[in-house]
Amino acid sequence: MKIPKELLEKMNEDDKSELEGLTATEEAVYQEMEQYFNESLGRFKASQIIMGKVIAISKGLATVDVGFKSEGMVSVSEFPENGKNLQIGDEVEVYLEKVEDNDGNVVLSKEKANKIKIWDDLVKTYEADEIIQGTVIAKAKGGLTVDIGLKAFLPGSQIDLRPIRNLEKLISEKFDMKIIKMNKKRGNIVLSRRILLEEQRKQIRTGTLEKMGEGNLIEGIVKNITEYGVFIDLGGIDGLLHITDMSWGRVNHPSEMFSIGDKVTVMILKYDKEKERVSLGLKQTSPDPWVDVDSKFPVETKIKGKVVSITDYGVFVELEKGIEGLVHISEMSWSRHVKHPSKMVAIGDEVEALVLTLDKEKKRISLGMKQIEPNPWDKIEDKYPIGTEVEGTVRNLTDFGAFVELEDGVDGLIHISDLSWKKIKHPSEALKKKDRIASVVLSIDKDNCRISLGVKQLLPDPWDKIAGNYPIGTEVSGTIIKVTSFGAFAEFGDGLEGLIHVSQLSSEKITDPEEAVKIDDEIKAKVIKVDIANKKIALSIKAHAENLDLSAIEKEQVDMEVFKEE
Repeated sequence: MKIPKELLEKMNEDDKSELEGLTATEEAVYQEMEQYFNESLGRFKASQIIMGKVIAISKGLATVDVGFKSEGMVSVSEFPENGKNLQIGDEVEVYLEKVEDNDGNVVLSKEKANKIKIWDDLVKTYEADEIIQGTVIAKAKGGLTVDIGLKAFLPGSQIDLRPIRNLEKLISEKFDMKIIKMNKKRGNIVLSRRILLEEQRKQIRTGTLEKMGEGNLIEGIVKNITEYGVFIDLGGIDGLLHITDMSWGRVNHPSEMFSIGDKVTVMILKYDKEKERVSLGLKQTSPDPWVDVDSKFPVETKIKGKVVSITDYGVFVELEKGIEGLVHISEMSWSRHVKHPSKMVAIGDEVEALVLTLDKEKKRISLGMKQIEPNPWDKIEDKYPIGTEVEGTVRNLTDFGAFVELEDGVDGLIHISDLSWKKIKHPSEALKKKDRIASVVLSIDKDNCRISLGVKQLLPDPWDKIAGNYPIGTEVSGTIIKVTSFGAFAEFGDGLEGLIHVSQLSSEKITDPEEAVKIDDEIKAKVIKVDIANKKIALSIKAHAENLDLSAIEKEQVDMEVFKEE
């Protein structure tokens, strides 16, 4: 009797010997069994989904009969809810991995069967261009990983209509999407949510365009914020709300009023159908507060307002919502000591001011804070008559003089020429900041708030005695302090300066003064002329070298016009 190969492999030697003595009937049974096994082998092929019945559940494994010579074992964890509702007798779909392994057992997988079935369902959804819902489960390189039964990839460019920076915030979110690419060999699925959003946007856009009438009110969502305005999604079409159309008052930056995602109702100011550009206005949705501003805030009116902005040139004060006035830095205090407006006020401070000017058309109001206090210059002439000796503190030094504070808000200028009877190059030679100094009032310009002061006027003019102390022909010793193209200056006596014309530098003819003298040279000369009116003295090295007497000097007829060349 021919024994099926499959049986022989499972029999020991004793069993095999027993089979040798089977009757014809018994042999026919075994032949039927062989035929059944052969048919089973033909029916079942690896890598396909087949139906089976659960015949036993034990130790976390389910025994599944698929109608073959042996059963397969499947972990209960591969069934829904870890096999919680699995029962003996249940018919289940399983994936046939191998018809038999080395031990002759069928190798089955419920998990693979599930994945194949889901993949097939997804292919149908993809081919039908249908919508599928998925849950974001993780951030991936370049996008998100989404659970749609199987893991799929949602690229960053396909998540929304505009880029999203923080992808982590989308984890656990559920979205409707479409499958745009599938690769069975690699097991890749690519999704797109943007396709659906664009379709929705097109539908919404149609309804939005019907509302695009100038002057119409429309609701939108702030989409983007720039320095010059905000872009608002009106529903399928964007509009620009320029910073100048946000408020009747001052707006330093759009972010002061808006955040991305804000809902706002705006007015359509202009719609260019061809270029699809929409200009929006927010302030136009409320009455213009400047309409009756001249009756509310006439010139010379005292007001109270809140400081809303500070610049280098002044501060802006809000008089009421939408109306602001500028207090220029020059109108903040009678004192000229205000280096920056922030030294006097801070944003949020309430201040008093006077309306100085009002331009309704240009929507400008000029305010003055110092006008609330008495002007110290109103009675300046009575308080500081010309010729009055005064005392003050040196507040600032410049190349041309020194500013002296006589009282708060009243400064006087001592010009460099009025600091000393001696010639000085810079005020710092005679004064320094914060010095207390006495001076005389020389002149007052009430309209321009200026007082001229003099220090040298407190002392006698030394030039009154110069002519007597230095008659023509007087020998002097001095030091060259400056050389020019027309001569040289020498300092002598008690800080006096004298000009030595190029013709008087030497007995010999000199064309270039630097050939004869240099700075710091010690020289001896004679006084050849004194001009008291212009406070100038002419000296001559030539006259000293030649020992010229008075008459000889007079014969030289030195022209004092050379002083004009200084």
